[in-house]
Amino acid sequence: MTKILKIAFGAMAISGLAFTAANAETLKLQADLTAAQEVPPTTSTGKGTAAIMIDTATKEISWKIDYSGLTGDALAAHIHGPADAGVNAGVEVNLGAGGMKNPLEGKATLTDAQLGDITSGKTYVNIHTAANKGGEIRGQVKK
Repeated sequence: MTKILKIAFGAMAISGLAFTAANAETLKLQADLTAAQEVPPTTSTGKGTAAIMIDTATKEISWKIDYSGLTGDALAAHIHGPADAGVNAGVEVNLGAGGMKNPLEGKATLTDAQLGDITSGKTYVNIHTAANKGGEIRGQVKK
């Protein structure tokens, strides 16, 4: 009887792992960055696009951000939140700082709260320059 229970519990554990793996997914998100979306808007002609991928099993986020037309070098980039469009919020994920190369690429591990904010559309990507320390271009993260 003990051997049968061990086999049954082992099968249940394996099926549980398979269920978890089956529910894990890679989310593809994006943001279109413009000066008009900054709060308050900037006069920059800069623009950009952010491609964001999240592995929900590992909570790993990766990004590739292309940008152009900024008033100067990009000094920092972040995901800010939680915030709806038109509302400012604090930094949730640091995407880069000083000497950033275009395109900006990287990865990080999210907390449960960050994962929830990003996947619910409550975050935005922001690129900062010396002329626009609060942010020069911005875009809400969406599916």
